Parts: sequence; C-alpha cells; structure tokens
Amino acid sequence: MATTLSRRISAAVGGAAILAMIGFTAACSSDSDKPEESPTTTTTTEPSLTPTEKSINPGGGVFTPPVTAPQQTFDPQQND
Repeated sequence: MATTLSRRISAAVGGAAILAMIGFTAACSSDSDKPEESPTTTTTTEPSLTPTEKSINPGGGVFTPPVTAPQQTFDPQQND
C-alpha cells in the first residue's frame, strides 16, 4: 500500500513539474522581438549555383572499388 501511495505522489509531482515547465515557457516567450515593418523595398539577386563535388573521371562519379569474390579452395583430403 505504501508503494502505491508513493507512486501516486511521484506521478503527481512529475505532472506538476511538466505543467510548470509549460507555463514558464509560455510566460517567458514574448512577441516584442518582432521588428517594425517599414515601407522600404529590397532587391535580392540569386547566387549562381555550382556543384560542390567534382568528378575524378570525366565519364562519371564511380568512387567504389571493384568487387572481387574470394577464391574457392579445394582440399582433396577432406571426405564430406
């Protein structure tokens, strides 16, 4: 019975802590950080896009080594 009571108390304290964190987060956020709107106009230019990786081979970008299978060995002494 004492275990059930301690579980209930710890669950209530945990729930209260979660609600307190939500409340502090909501209370500390402010809308005063928004800049004032001004009637000025701005022009933007798009930068030219260039690829970041250059290909070693002019024909493509194959960077993996070729796959080679291990050689099969044969033991004439083994009778399976």
